Amino acid sequence: MDAFAGLLDGPRARGAFLLRSVLSPPWHIRVVDGAPLTLLSMVRGDAWVLPDGPAPVRLRPGDVGVVRGPEPYSVADEPGSPPRVVVHPGQRTTTVAGEELCESLDLGVRTWGDDPDSPTVLLVGTYPLPGEVGGHLLRALPRVAVVRGGAAGATLLSLLGDELRRDRPGQEVVLDRLLDLLLVSTLRAWFDRPDAGAPAWYRAYGDPVVGRALRLMHAEPAAPWTVTTLAGRAGASRAAFARRFTELVGEAPMAYLTRWRMTLAADLLRGPDATVAAVARKVGYGTPFAFSSAFKRVRGISPREYRAGRQEPGPGAPEGRVAADRR
Repeated sequence: MDAFAGLLDGPRARGAFLLRSVLSPPWHIRVVDGAPLTLLSMVRGDAWVLPDGPAPVRLRPGDVGVVRGPEPYSVADEPGSPPRVVVHPGQRTTTVAGEELCESLDLGVRTWGDDPDSPTVLLVGTYPLPGEVGGHLLRALPRVAVVRGGAAGATLLSLLGDELRRDRPGQEVVLDRLLDLLLVSTLRAWFDRPDAGAPAWYRAYGDPVVGRALRLMHAEPAAPWTVTTLAGRAGASRAAFARRFTELVGEAPMAYLTRWRMTLAADLLRGPDATVAAVARKVGYGTPFAFSSAFKRVRGISPREYRAGRQEPGPGAPEGRVAADRR
């Protein structure tokens, strides 16, 4: 499972929030829901995404914007329009003064707004927590990433817009899958741009040697990989493979593998029935002690502390000291 697949694991399991918003100018929605990831797509009309800090970003019909949370942001018809609606956690909506709006703005099946014939139609898809694996990818995104003019998939956008207005058995599953496809298409289109600052591992996927090794690590993280076995499977000598991997990914193969295992482990530890021993086995460690030592070395706290909800250390933590894990 690579970071793209991991990004979608949580949303598919828990369900994303989807809505068709129809609004008449002037309008301004303040979003403080804390969601880590939201997709915005214009069907009709223009809008501005107004993140706190970075410059506003314009959305036109056919554009898809990915807004990385959990920090607040706004969406408006114009940057200067005054706030009218506040979206809170759980998708509860109020006026700026705190008056409830959910019922008064309900326009039917997954449609919300103040005018069914509005010149502005905006599709909104909000994901719940994507977890650590998804964060591996999302941290490489800017606050707002916009893919222009249907590059993410005009057909997908059309299908999603049509399905949002239907209310049939199994509709939530259909919508989740369409939104997942739109998210992957949008992120691929974004990261394929030369100036996108894609993660090193993403760029290295296209290399015939290093890409093969990355796929093996992602698909079988618990396998007893060594530099020698990875090099053999990738069709290169040990020395040439280690050198090429480090050049393209920015860290040694075993360092990357350990960090990837700990990223997977962090998500697994959040499971209600997870035990340290079970997680250790799933990410390739023979004993809970060996796993706990590696986890603390990479994350700065023990697995039990992490599972109990303790915050990880900040920039001074021993992040990245994984090269010593040579299993």
